[in-house]
Amino acid sequence: MLRILGFIIDCPDPMKLAAFYSEVTGRAIMEGSNDSWAGVTFGEVDLAFQLVENYRPPTWPDDEHPKQYHLDFEVDEIEPEQRRVVKLGAKLQKDFIDPEGYGWQVYTDPAGHPFCLCRHKGVAWTDDGLVWS
Repeated sequence: MLRILGFIIDCPDPMKLAAFYSEVTGRAIMEGSNDSWAGVTFGEVDLAFQLVENYRPPTWPDDEHPKQYHLDFEVDEIEPEQRRVVKLGAKLQKDFIDPEGYGWQVYTDPAGHPFCLCRHKGVAWTDDGLVWS
């Protein structure tokens, strides 16, 4: 049997990026995190950050040094989350929100990795998480 243990992201400052995603997601930085490796736990899966010397961030949407992954976060409202992640150090790159308020926005985190805030029509928020209709 195979289980995903973690999603590991290269970066120049693991503790700084762990602090950013800890604030974005409301999850604590993992015990034992340090300047070489830091993480945030999501149940059985860790989102972790490892130090890479001479790190070069992706330049998406430019293909010279393209993105190799991105994270999507479903939100119940775009505007409050947009203000919050920008205050934490994210930079808005592209906006794909339609006039009804659905779609996604592409950001880069403080190390230059892309992630999206998404709001999909037909998603309901419950105490057990997201439910797609």
